[in-house]
Amino acid sequence: MKYKNIREEELKNKVAQDYFWIYDCTKIIGNVDFCVSMHQSHKELFEQESLLWAEAKKGSSDIYNSIVQLILTIGKARTFDSYLPPAFLGAFDGEKIAFIPYNDIHEVFYINDFNWNVTPSNHTTREFKIIYEKVQTIIDNKALLFNFLKDDKELKKFIKSNFIVDKFGITKIKIDKNNFVAIYNKWLQIVKPSIAVNWEVAKKSGIIDGDFYLADLLSYENNTLKEKLFVLLKHDHYELDRKIDEAGMFSSKRTDFTDGQVAHTQFWNKYERPPKEEYWDYIIERRDLLVPQDIRERKGSFFTPQIWVELSQKYLSDVFGEDWQDEYYVWDCAAGTGNLLNGLVNKYNIYASTLDKQDVEVMHDRIKNGANLLDEHVFQFDFLNDDFIPKSKGGKLPDSLYNIITDPEKRQKLVVYINPPYAEATTARTVAGTGTNKPKTATDNKTYLKYKTIISKASNELFTQFLIRIYCEIPNCKIANFSKLKNLQAANFSDFREVFKPKLEKLFVVPANTFDNVKGQFPIGFFVWNGDKKEKFEEIEADVFNHDGEFIGTKKFYGNLPESLNKWIVKYKLETNDEIGLLVSSPSDFQHNNQLTILSKQQERYCWKIGFSNLIQIAIYFAVRHCIEPTWLNDRDQFLHPNDGWETDKEFQNDCLAFTLFHGQNRISSKHGTNHWIPFTEKEVNAREKFESNFMTDFIKGKLKPPHKTSYTLSILFEPEVPYNRSPLVFSTEAQAVFDAGRELWKYYHSKPNVNVNASLYDIKEYFQGRDEKGKMNNKSSDETYMSLIGDLREKLRQLADKIEPKVYDYGFLKK
Repeated sequence: MKYKNIREEELKNKVAQDYFWIYDCTKIIGNVDFCVSMHQSHKELFEQESLLWAEAKKGSSDIYNSIVQLILTIGKARTFDSYLPPAFLGAFDGEKIAFIPYNDIHEVFYINDFNWNVTPSNHTTREFKIIYEKVQTIIDNKALLFNFLKDDKELKKFIKSNFIVDKFGITKIKIDKNNFVAIYNKWLQIVKPSIAVNWEVAKKSGIIDGDFYLADLLSYENNTLKEKLFVLLKHDHYELDRKIDEAGMFSSKRTDFTDGQVAHTQFWNKYERPPKEEYWDYIIERRDLLVPQDIRERKGSFFTPQIWVELSQKYLSDVFGEDWQDEYYVWDCAAGTGNLLNGLVNKYNIYASTLDKQDVEVMHDRIKNGANLLDEHVFQFDFLNDDFIPKSKGGKLPDSLYNIITDPEKRQKLVVYINPPYAEATTARTVAGTGTNKPKTATDNKTYLKYKTIISKASNELFTQFLIRIYCEIPNCKIANFSKLKNLQAANFSDFREVFKPKLEKLFVVPANTFDNVKGQFPIGFFVWNGDKKEKFEEIEADVFNHDGEFIGTKKFYGNLPESLNKWIVKYKLETNDEIGLLVSSPSDFQHNNQLTILSKQQERYCWKIGFSNLIQIAIYFAVRHCIEPTWLNDRDQFLHPNDGWETDKEFQNDCLAFTLFHGQNRISSKHGTNHWIPFTEKEVNAREKFESNFMTDFIKGKLKPPHKTSYTLSILFEPEVPYNRSPLVFSTEAQAVFDAGRELWKYYHSKPNVNVNASLYDIKEYFQGRDEKGKMNNKSSDETYMSLIGDLREKLRQLADKIEPKVYDYGFLKK
């Protein structure tokens, strides 16, 4: 509710200010609560014309009762005899506002033998009930209802378009290709609940709410204009699943409204239907945007942006020759509404299949409107479940396509051209041990069951299920697909790469978030595979394009990578009791770097203990993973077991320690125990008291001795103690600059009264930046000096990161 816990007078003032500020809302018209008029100069002789008379109620109220009360108020005083009637009557409360054109309701004021001399606010009188019965249907059919919070923009647009003196008729909100999804989201809340459908049961049958919305949207006077749609609106009910039954009779299913179509009518009163005809094909083609997210992930209802469709077809031409469309057959077996096939010219060589019958209907409608496909080549087919059986033998495949995939020579000229679904069975929480697999996302089909023992964990991904079935069951064909890059690089896909061995001829990569509803910063690739040639993937140099489709360079991707960086760090497991912190374990790629933090307190995830004997190695591990900024392009890059070059490079080691001490992902806090990470002495930062621990400065100065191991062999117990000498650490110019910037920040913090003398960098940031109401640390501080100091520290840290980065590649932590 936008306006809660306020009195009625204040509500009227706020509504006037928020929505009617360009009008005059000060005029008092009889006993009407709220009046909106045009401003009038003192020189004008004519009566000021009203635009709205409304009843106001604080809190939440029944709009029907409020409008009836307004009618009784006007009728009792015969206000329309003294003042020109307004364009609209209305009612509002703290949550919503409703409008009814005055000329749709004015006849009620002239009914015979009616006693208007009753108290309008008494909702129990006979007269109140009579008026209610007379106007209920009018309100149902004519009221325009807006929620102040959810419909704020639409309400303002409605007022601007309709509150005009001498305006005839209502200007409704126009629907176009830019707002039809936003209006769909509102339709879900208001209209969908009033349709007599069990949506959970319907979803299992492939029936989605978006098809009902399309039927509404592309209609005139509540009759759908596009006969090929799966669902049709027929005035006061819907028809769907129309077909010819076994007896040759036409049959269909019907569903009605649970509220007499009231919610439906009131919703569509605000919008102009249908949209301009120029938008129809686009809206139908983008049916994917009306598919619920869980179904989109499972069925692959993701629209391929036209920019990448065109680029992929250029690459197909580069690989297979200019005349490839005449020489090759094309099958999109995850076609959705068929947009990936836009631009292909030889419709006699093109086949399109999709899981949803509704999408088949959409493609047939597009063919009717000029799409370059053949009706007979567009068919419903569940690629991960259905068998390759021709229609002539009771199956689903067109006979001509069946002949292609079963003929070894023709099969070599088949390009399976797809943008398959990317859903997987596991989530990050599954890996962390805090969640469960997504039920039946990628494991509820025949292909998964058939190949899971062969490709192992890769079988959890739908796109690899498509690839493995194509490769194994349509041998020697060509495959052109969009997908993530896991099949090239990920360790979990090693078994898949041992089986899936067509030659990768060409690859380009683009940002994933250029695809609809794909979140995250990672690459999606377009792969061209040649099934005629067999070779295990080793590496490829891919072309890289940015969000605008501009070529920005190339990048190598590798298949046979060395062991991961995590296999290296486990060699340095702490075997002593001198723990000073914990490093949160995470998979060793850029994608998971946001999980890589240093903490004082054990988390749900596994953590590596940090102490004297492994501090340098932990710092190297931390620094090499954080010194390079993550981007969409490197998001899936793997950090690797290094060569031994780092072992003799003391400057590199010390640079990594300095970087780790001052990085934002170092979240050591004195709130959870002794802070051993203060990189300065008390004297350097003018501390008021002695620190609880000087571990870090003693470590840097070479003063500490290695602690005893937690377990010993008998021979070690009787060995003489070996003298220990360790030189102070020597830092590079860039690392010293980081220390200098950090020292100034610590000194400024310790200049404040009543501060925590043992504060860590994380504690200092929290002190100045504070937290929001959800407990999240704010990004900024109002303290300008602090912002300058932290900004300088971050800049010096960035310069140090630039120095570390080349050695990350030199020592094999990453491959270029």
